[in-house]
This record gives sequence, structure tokens and C-alpha cells, in this order.
Amino acid sequence: MASTTLRRRLHHRDVDGRKNEHMDALSGDSLSEPLLGNHGYDGSSSEVNCSHGSHQDPWDDGKKENLHWTFLFSQLIAQWAQWIANIVLGSRSILERLFPFPSFSHGQQDDEKLLNSLSPLQQERLNDLKQRLKVPFDGSRLDHQDALRQLWKLAYPNREVPPLKSELWKEMGWQGADPSTDFRGGGFISLENLIFFAQNYPDSFQVLLHKRDGNRAEWEYPFAVAGINISFMLVQMLDLQAGSPTSKAGTRFAELLANDKSAFDDLYCVAFRLMDAQWLAKRASYMEFTDVLKSTRAQLELELALEDIYSVKDLPAYTMLYR
Repeated sequence: MASTTLRRRLHHRDVDGRKNEHMDALSGDSLSEPLLGNHGYDGSSSEVNCSHGSHQDPWDDGKKENLHWTFLFSQLIAQWAQWIANIVLGSRSILERLFPFPSFSHGQQDDEKLLNSLSPLQQERLNDLKQRLKVPFDGSRLDHQDALRQLWKLAYPNREVPPLKSELWKEMGWQGADPSTDFRGGGFISLENLIFFAQNYPDSFQVLLHKRDGNRAEWEYPFAVAGINISFMLVQMLDLQAGSPTSKAGTRFAELLANDKSAFDDLYCVAFRLMDAQWLAKRASYMEFTDVLKSTRAQLELELALEDIYSVKDLPAYTMLYR
């Protein structure tokens, strides 16, 4: 679909006039809540309040988009690989019971032992990432203002950067004329993630920004705010605000830091691309964004659990960034 096509986007009631605006005070913990729903992504239910109702576009059932099949193929590969892994691990457990030799048990460390075995480099990179999470977005800081301007230049290289409070920011998918108000659910790292995406995967960034792929809903997800939600989702999934990761995805991610200093930012880009593919595959509309994000998380957890994954670039979904 052409990038020039105009689509309506939902805006919360507190935008612009801000008569009903409620701002949660940001403390040292930067990522505190998602923005496009009333809960996390653990399966609990929620409703999104919007002034335009819950209208959903009809879709043309006869059209099959390439990205839809790309997502299905990626999911099939991951599930097939997991099936093979389960067979191998199941066979190993049987052999362990029959022949309790050390050579069989050494390959199955639990998550706690795995975390304790992290190298100094891995631990350093994990600590650096946690420090990034503690930085809230501060619209009064010049470097944070400059970062917003940098994002605009990357998104629209041939356009003049607007004032920091301008209706033009809504075109990028911010919910109001002042982007800084949308960071109440995310810290400065969520802006860094968007900038990293635009710098390192510019083609995919532009495709998602302008919604160029697939048959789109009339009520599209707002690009920039969706990006903040993805940052929040990854922090939850990887247990990055805990003292140490306790989930399998979190401990596996800590391993990946050995080979990829920018593992979190790369995983963010994969998650964004995968979320958009899920959006198209499910033929979703704005009201279903939370469900799409939960499906995205489930797929990422599945791929992180695969064997022979030594960096984010080994994930099956990573290839989607180049399609």
C-alpha cells in the first residue's frame, strides 16, 4: 500500500487539551507501564478507551500478503526446531536415568547456575543495560531534546525538523503534539531503541513507519507509541528490572550478550518487525494491539529457547528485517 495513503489514528482523550490528563511521576525506574493498554502482557484482560469507538475495518479475505506468509514460515521453522529439540532432550533424559554419568548431566545446567556462570563481559553488559533502564525521559534535558530531533531526521530526512511541540509529531505516531508526554510508560531507552532501529535497519524502519506492507486496518497502531510498548514488553520478558533474570528468556538473553553488545537493541528491532507481521497475519486493528503484542512475546520466547542461538541474529525472525 502506498506510503502516501492517509489513515486515521486514535488519540487518547487527554491529548492536546489534556483536560483529563494524568501523568504518573517518573522515578528512577524508567519503564513503569505500557501505553496502549491497562496491563502488562501476561494474559490478563484489558480495555482501551478511545473516543472513536471500536470500529474495525473489513478485510479483503481474498488477498494474501507476502509478509503474512513470511511470518507463518518463520513460526513454522521455530516450532519445527523446538520439536526436534524436545526429542533430543527427551532422549537425553532417558539415557541419564539409565546411565547416570556426568557427561549427560553437565549439559543441563539450571537457570541459576547458568546465570552464575556468566562471564565478566556478560555481567558488565547486563549491568550497563540495567543502568540505561534507570534513565527516565526528561523533556527539559537538551540531550533528550536532541535525540527527538535526531529521530525525526532519520524518519523524515527530507523534511525540516518541527518544534518539539507540534501537530506534525502525530504523523510519526505520537499521541499528541508533545512527544514527551508519551514517555510516561517508558524511559529514555525506548527513544534510543527507535533511533537504533532507524540507523541500523533503515529499510525496515521506513516500511513500518509508513505502513507500506500488507492490507492495513483503518485504525492503525501509532508507530512511535507502539515502539515504546515494545521496549516495555521486552523489559518484562527478559526480567531486566529484577535483581537477576529468573525466566528462561531472561537467562538465555544474558548468554547472548557475550557475542552481541547491542543484543537488546537488535532484539527490539526483531520484535517490532515481528509484531507488525503478526498484526498483518491476524488482520488486527487498534483494539487488538495488546493481543498482538502478547503473541509477539510468545514467539520471541519460543525462538530464544531454540538451540544453536548464539546471538540475536541467529533468531529465525531476524531475517524479516531484510525482507
